[in-house]
Amino acid sequence: MICLKVYVRLLGFFAFIIFQVQGQNLDSMLHGTGMKTDPDQKKQEDGVTLAPEDTLPFLQCYCSGHCPEDAVNNTCKTNGHCFAIIEEEENGDIIMASGCMKYEGSDFQCKDSPRAQLRRTIECCRTDFCNQDLQPTLPPPSSPDGFFDGSIHWRAVLISMGVCIISLIVLFCCYRHYCKWAAKRQCYNRDLEQDEAFIPVGESLKDLIDQSQSSGSGSGLPLLVQRTIAKQIQMVRQVGKGRYGEVWMGKWRGEKVAVKVFFTTEEASWFRETEIYQTVLMRHENILGFIAADIKGTGSWTHLYLITDYHENGSLYDYLKCTTLDTRSLLKLAYSAACGLCHLHTEIYGTQGKPAIAHRDLKSKNVLIKRNGTCCIADLGLAVKFNSDTNEVDVPLNTRVGTKRYMAPEVLDETLNKNHFQSYIMADIYSFGLIIWEMARRCVTGGIVEDYQLPYYDMVPNDPSYEDMREVVCVKHLRPVVSNRWNSDECLRAILKLMCECWAHNPASRLTALRIKKTLGKMVESQDVKI
Repeated sequence: MICLKVYVRLLGFFAFIIFQVQGQNLDSMLHGTGMKTDPDQKKQEDGVTLAPEDTLPFLQCYCSGHCPEDAVNNTCKTNGHCFAIIEEEENGDIIMASGCMKYEGSDFQCKDSPRAQLRRTIECCRTDFCNQDLQPTLPPPSSPDGFFDGSIHWRAVLISMGVCIISLIVLFCCYRHYCKWAAKRQCYNRDLEQDEAFIPVGESLKDLIDQSQSSGSGSGLPLLVQRTIAKQIQMVRQVGKGRYGEVWMGKWRGEKVAVKVFFTTEEASWFRETEIYQTVLMRHENILGFIAADIKGTGSWTHLYLITDYHENGSLYDYLKCTTLDTRSLLKLAYSAACGLCHLHTEIYGTQGKPAIAHRDLKSKNVLIKRNGTCCIADLGLAVKFNSDTNEVDVPLNTRVGTKRYMAPEVLDETLNKNHFQSYIMADIYSFGLIIWEMARRCVTGGIVEDYQLPYYDMVPNDPSYEDMREVVCVKHLRPVVSNRWNSDECLRAILKLMCECWAHNPASRLTALRIKKTLGKMVESQDVKI
């Protein structure tokens, strides 16, 4: 602290000196300073050696405007220099003067400062009355740039002002940002209080959904209720991450929910999936239960939320990796998945009917396992709708594509008719056949079971390209390898026949979702499986 005070005082002292040298009145300096012209020059008086500034005046000069009190007939005496000066006053008047200058400091005075506050010129000489012949002229007016370039004083002032202005701007921006944040926080808290009153305490998600199904349009919860639920959800932990974003397990009033947080680059997927889930009559026990969708954000970040039922068993992919199946559980999984796919593909006619929908990205990672051992189909971000009234296929404006490993031959070789909705339906059936193959591999018969593998695991790399899949599926017409033990079991043999009809190379030869559902339904009845 002491060092800081000393530093401030020194800085003030130097600033004062600079200001005095550059801006003070010349009158007080012409008689109070001296000049040393020759360090060897000495004067002897009474045998004592004197410094030049202490010698008696010996030089006579003409004086006008700067005459001392002892001047006679405009003549003064000095031991320094004679001078003549011209200067411009603040009001613009030009003044010329001459006189005597003491030896002390005359070196500086005769040179003068080009940075003086007023325009002036001073000339010096050192013979008697020599200043009568001097004719000093004013320097040209200084430009604005010159005014600032060399002046330490003005540089310091400008830098200080700049720092102060910038500091004030930063403080103002921070204060404004804080005010906005506080206002939004207050508004958010007020909304939460209103929301608590809007959805009475004790209402469960099932109650809200049942009410919307019975009294609403069948397209899901009202938007206000959805936004209310989204605001009140507490994120607990992340349970998954994919190319679209992240999946979190959250809680709403103690109930577990799944929160799918989309990357901002996947806004089209979020919008499409939200639109599909809110389609009239879309809710089905084998379609992932939709709860709410909302966009949260400020100017700096945006979160796209899709809130659905939470299934702790995870996806079929995760489930099969760590779980083996018996015949009953295999049929239960396959049949429930077929029911969900059939509901998607089926158009329901009526005043408020449901359009036919094709999934376009069916795979084991997009099928979730419910607690009762059945399946539900999820991730509808690439889904396609068919409007029978206008006979138009509603394809989403989305840069995403399906998973290459599960793509049908007509998709890989680009022969799929994009204007014909049935083409998308048949592509889904091919993908469904591969999912059934994944399930069947994990079914134990005779104490034998295969390890879980993805389709074509032994034919293509882990991340296959279009060319890899086209070569295997379209050119060589290969399909996933089937174990010989399947033919020795009645159930697996029937499943094998079913999946082969699903992944047929010709789309027209494939089964429909309804046919698959009925076939598996009969097998479920024969095995007396309770679903």
